[in-house]
Amino acid sequence: MKKPVVIFDSLTATNGTRFGVATLNAPAALNALSVDMVRLLTPKLREWAQDKSIVGVLLQAAGDKAFCAGGDLRQLYQTLLDCGEARNEYAERFFGEEYELDHLIHTFPKPFLCWGHGIVMGGGVGLLVGASHRVVTEGSRIAMPEINIGLYPDVGGSWFLRRAPGRTGLFLAFTAAQVNGSDAVFAGLADVLVPQACKAQVLEAIGATAWRGEQRADCALLSRILAAAAEGAQPPASKLREHYDSIEALMAGESLLDIAKRLRAVTSDDPWLQGAAKAFAKGAPSSIALTWELWQRVPRMSLAEVFRLEYWASLGFCAHKDFAEGIRAVLVDKDRNPKWQPATLEEITPAFVEDHFRPRGEIAPELARLY
Repeated sequence: MKKPVVIFDSLTATNGTRFGVATLNAPAALNALSVDMVRLLTPKLREWAQDKSIVGVLLQAAGDKAFCAGGDLRQLYQTLLDCGEARNEYAERFFGEEYELDHLIHTFPKPFLCWGHGIVMGGGVGLLVGASHRVVTEGSRIAMPEINIGLYPDVGGSWFLRRAPGRTGLFLAFTAAQVNGSDAVFAGLADVLVPQACKAQVLEAIGATAWRGEQRADCALLSRILAAAAEGAQPPASKLREHYDSIEALMAGESLLDIAKRLRAVTSDDPWLQGAAKAFAKGAPSSIALTWELWQRVPRMSLAEVFRLEYWASLGFCAHKDFAEGIRAVLVDKDRNPKWQPATLEEITPAFVEDHFRPRGEIAPELARLY
């Protein structure tokens, strides 16, 4: 019998109230977010939002390696090859339903605890950042590595990376740099670092609390539980904090080509910073150009507006060549030798960038409901 890709349960507290518990259950695939997972999570979260006996939600994952290593792109890849520049209805559903789930988490009317232990990348970050209480551990490894596959930091990346200190978010988007739990808290991607060994203590405390069924009061109670569990933790050093001034100097100004020139010229004794610069040099020029364009466009947009803009951008990437080529090079053939088109930033035109934002097909009904 096939195991469910999401397991639903509940945790009962002392006064009979309950936390809904959703567990991503594909550890062999590093809990990569599949369409099947999304289609189970969204209706269950809507049900829990309306259920007065449910006072909060815990989203976690099976296994110790990963909370969620990103979106499951293999089925999408075949549609990119089949559809090319033509309308891709599978992609419309894929992105529309994922954005609906992410928006639901961002706006959930009850405490929402996401336990981001292990690998948290791409679509996994999209799940984590929307929660009201975002936990990372000493074992968390977080990244938005989309430039490696010819995409851009989607699932709201244009929203949450824009809100990181200074230009650290732009640096993470341009370099696919992997960061730890301390970095995630510094960048505003998480709220608190709790040792993985203390998770049982947190669950026990949730069960021992008399929840009120009032969002603000219950959020404060949950924050108190997490703060108590974090006491005495020895978080790893933050590379983003250590290199903050260098990152600000690298990413300064309003010329993408100037930023690119500085990143290509980086020489550092720190393997993390040097690795980030090398990843930028190997990343898709189209991804970098579109990430920069989104950075310019989103500062005054609402979350729903950013999601709509990203939705059209995602379909734009589906219609151009680099996304399929990046998936091929990294996930299918695994030769890690993509042939990007255009091959350099200097070849990218304003018309090429603008074409990625052109509406293709219909607005997904999942997104239309947000307006």
